[in-house]
Amino acid sequence: MKPIHIITEVLVFSPLVGAIISGLFAKKIGPRGAHYITISYVFCAFIAACALVNLSYFGNVPSVNFTLYNWLSTGSTNFQVGFLVDRLSIMMAFIVTFISLLVHIYSIGYMKGDKGYQRFFSYVSLFTFAMLALVMANNCMQLFFGWEGVGVVSYLLIGFWFHRDSAASGSLKAFLVNRVGDFGFILGIAALLASTGSLDYNKIFLHTQSLVSHSVNILPHVSIPLIDLVCFCLFIGAMGKSAQIPLHIWLPESMEGPTPISALIHAATMVTAGIYMITRMSPLFEYAPDVLNIILFIGSSGALLLGLVGLVQNDIKKVVAYSTLSQLGYMIAATGASAYAVGMFHLVTHAFFKALLFLGAGSVIVALHHEQDMRRMGGLRHYMPVTFWTFLIGTLALTAVPPFAGFFSKDAIIEAVSLSELPCATWAIFCLNIGAFVTSLYSFRALFMTFFGETRYTGGKITESTWTICLPLFLLAIGSICSGYILAPSIFMPLDGLLSSVIYLSPDAANVANDLAIPYTVGDGVFFEAFEHLPFWLTLLGFITAYYSYIVNKDFPNIIAAKFSLFYRVLIAKFGFDTFNEWFFVKGLKRISTSCYKVGDMLLIDKILVHGSANEVLSASGFLRKFQTGYLYHYTFGMVLGLAIFILVVLYI
Repeated sequence: MKPIHIITEVLVFSPLVGAIISGLFAKKIGPRGAHYITISYVFCAFIAACALVNLSYFGNVPSVNFTLYNWLSTGSTNFQVGFLVDRLSIMMAFIVTFISLLVHIYSIGYMKGDKGYQRFFSYVSLFTFAMLALVMANNCMQLFFGWEGVGVVSYLLIGFWFHRDSAASGSLKAFLVNRVGDFGFILGIAALLASTGSLDYNKIFLHTQSLVSHSVNILPHVSIPLIDLVCFCLFIGAMGKSAQIPLHIWLPESMEGPTPISALIHAATMVTAGIYMITRMSPLFEYAPDVLNIILFIGSSGALLLGLVGLVQNDIKKVVAYSTLSQLGYMIAATGASAYAVGMFHLVTHAFFKALLFLGAGSVIVALHHEQDMRRMGGLRHYMPVTFWTFLIGTLALTAVPPFAGFFSKDAIIEAVSLSELPCATWAIFCLNIGAFVTSLYSFRALFMTFFGETRYTGGKITESTWTICLPLFLLAIGSICSGYILAPSIFMPLDGLLSSVIYLSPDAANVANDLAIPYTVGDGVFFEAFEHLPFWLTLLGFITAYYSYIVNKDFPNIIAAKFSLFYRVLIAKFGFDTFNEWFFVKGLKRISTSCYKVGDMLLIDKILVHGSANEVLSASGFLRKFQTGYLYHYTFGMVLGLAIFILVVLYI
């Protein structure tokens, strides 16, 4: 067995071993043993990921595709467990293991004293395994296994505090909404299996031209290319997992889980699976421009609309959650514009600063004895300097202020979309530019409400968090500062970039990628070019607006809310998505089920079939009973009458 095979197996299976030990032997190892064991095994996975980074990025070791074992064979089709070790999967594995390791360390302080302490560490480690199985897969079957794995474990983690009704409801909502997306996803995989005879990535890609040339009827006399149907079904899966409109409604509800898992789900694992899947399937999506146009429209619309909802949230975790929804829209829009490398670049930088913001919010929540309403905070920078400075760095990275990480990736997405020739590109450019202003406004709003002004918290003494919480914040802050500058020069290259060997681009998309790469080949001049672009000035305007509204004139937000009351109510209602789902799906299904119960069960089954048949038997027996009187002359009369009727029938018929 080759060393790279062993390293890959250590990477994928180490978290699973930690999850099994901490879950099945919880009483024997105790709380300390649970976190030591799971952290040790996740650390092994992280070291393995670093080894693969060294081999691939610095050692120029080519991609490795190998099968671990054959799970099932049916006819000529084999369902296998195997791994594809290339730069895309290694990049994802590194981010997943790094963020997961920090979340494990952070959880020691955050979950201290919780009754489900050991269960939590087992779940988080199992969640990490499922995500690694997803990103390292070399076939759609294993991809789907990891896809469903993170869905199931996320249900357990979001509903971790199951005694709370809100947590139980949030976990169920996440599970059900993801099943809607997964239904489309499995249809897409089934279509690939039926049309190509394989689930292996490389074999599927060899049949791309066949998928393009074949059509499928979706309505009588209406047909579309098979590849459009396949890619659209796959994108439905991405919409559910990466929380795109209208399947985004589960993600804010996931805040009911512990903050560390919120950081893991939002920053580096579950919600990024859709972006990873689209990038992995770029050889298919590049031949489906109509689907790319839909992706661009949905992604850019979500980037703006869901960012607007974040403006009216007062729960610090909900603000960061809607920020995630908005940033996922940017990533999806990048893939729609065929800028897959740029979308992955933003995925990496976003993992650092979004995990930092979530864990920073968790640090605040712990210090304030689990208070999450920003209206009851304020002035915390004096009590929590480490949390404040790291949260500030995360905010600057999120708002794309140069030279922080988000500046490189977020601005590159806007630039890539502006170079796109898809029909929805104009709308997308508008949404992403205005989204830069909205992002800055809600980000600095959260910063000012939490850390500036007078201290409004009255629930007890406020102190800085423990080192197990502050250390991950410090490390994530470094990544939020440096990751963009380190990766930017090589991530965009269409021919020799970090991901150029694993991403397929059509000739037109390759030309766009080449144009996009030019500013990043000239050195530090890209910093000065930021002042020439609209997003920078919109970000500055957002900062000024937030500063005036929450530092200078704190009545200004109430004045604006009163003046634009209709729009404010729309934002409070989250554009009515939840209301519509409640009315149409929940209450609609209840009405349908009630009608089925009344008509099918009570009327048809009970009244007609069960009670009805019994009543008819009773009626018939009651009628026949009248002829059984016991009098001889009644029976004689009956015999004579019957004989007379018989004679008449014989004579006249």
